[in-house]
Amino acid sequence: MRKELFKHEITLLRDTFGRLLRRHAQTNLIKLINKTHPADLAIVFRHFNDDEQVQVFDLMQGDGHTLEFLVELDDTIIEKLLNIKNPERIVELIQNASTNDQSYILGTLEQSQAKSVIDLLKKEEQEEIEEIMGYPDDSAGTMMATDVFTIYQDTTCSEALKTLQDQKDAEMVFYLYITNEDDSLVGVASLRALATTPSNTLLKDIMVRRVHSVRPETDQEDVAQIVAQYNYLAVPVVDSDERLLGIVTVDDVVDVIREEATEDFLQMAGVGKDREILLKSSWENAKVRLPWLFASWIGGVVAASVIGSYEYMLENIIALAAFIPVIIGMGGNIGTQSSTIIVRGMATGRIEIGNELMILVKELKVGLILGILYGVLLGLFANLRFIGTDPMLGLVVGLSIACSMLIAVTVGSFTPLVLRKLDIDPAIATGPFVTTSIDILGVLFYFVIAGILLNI
Repeated sequence: MRKELFKHEITLLRDTFGRLLRRHAQTNLIKLINKTHPADLAIVFRHFNDDEQVQVFDLMQGDGHTLEFLVELDDTIIEKLLNIKNPERIVELIQNASTNDQSYILGTLEQSQAKSVIDLLKKEEQEEIEEIMGYPDDSAGTMMATDVFTIYQDTTCSEALKTLQDQKDAEMVFYLYITNEDDSLVGVASLRALATTPSNTLLKDIMVRRVHSVRPETDQEDVAQIVAQYNYLAVPVVDSDERLLGIVTVDDVVDVIREEATEDFLQMAGVGKDREILLKSSWENAKVRLPWLFASWIGGVVAASVIGSYEYMLENIIALAAFIPVIIGMGGNIGTQSSTIIVRGMATGRIEIGNELMILVKELKVGLILGILYGVLLGLFANLRFIGTDPMLGLVVGLSIACSMLIAVTVGSFTPLVLRKLDIDPAIATGPFVTTSIDILGVLFYFVIAGILLNI
């Protein structure tokens, strides 16, 4: 119900914007822009054509509302909007943003344009942005907020509360990060603990000393896993000396989880890892998908060659040809299921180093059970459908589909595990690669079994 209501609200909002744009009612457009939540505005914005997007964006002011809106947009749209703006206008739009938001927005621009904008910022902002943009892509360093409040461990709770009240610019204070005389992070205290403890108590007496922190080079997916596993609202980012560089907040982690899931799904589907593929032109879309589909093409050619080499079997028993699509299809489906389960298990941390064999054996048992079940069903169907054919046809078909499904489960489960050992993203093992391997092996085993049992 809530989902349908949200859709209705977005549709109504889109229609209202459309009417105002057609009437060139700029005053009303500005009012509507300011009244619309940035996240909703970003959704509606995607439905505008290029001219409408430019018209609406030109009416926006360099304030917090516009900043929130920009951060919600897809990278491609941000680049398109800011590409036609001079550096001064871009500075006007992002000057009040946090350092990580500034870095994110500038990271969508061409390098020369981003540099022109950075040169116009304050020197301290330039240094922070250049440092953040120097970290690896999709790392904790590129996502962290640097405006973090820290306090010395020998401070009393009452002093800490008073100091905290003056920290208006600190990034979403969920926890109190506590340091020693060397400015190294030594503990963390919740705001609840701070508020419920006697005022003269020292912070070092109430802080939790075991702090889960990450380095700025840590992959964002690993950061997300820490947040999900321990239910943290923020994770501190520290350097080699344990000095606090920034924090990654839970709202950024939610975006990471969504992005990583999207990437995995796209890769498993064999369309690359570009999260914004729907925003690309037809030609760009085709170029991305071309190399991934090449594996399927190669597999199809090889499978066709295998079938061609057993042409004499098909001439003797034409009924064999009827079951090739079933054997290939069932194998491909269960192989994709297994690879999806394995990749997802590794992404969520449910498949850890040491329990891979147990998971593999479990999937093989599943493949064996399903293979036998569908083998029996398809074998019975073959004998009933082709009564005048060799009675061994049912056994050939049944045994072949059982083997095909067992092979598919093995390939679909084993390949991601091997790729992880080789430090390669397991998601790339799915899609065309897995299905192609299964197609070739399934057809090959089918004809080998047929040749043995039918004496052809």
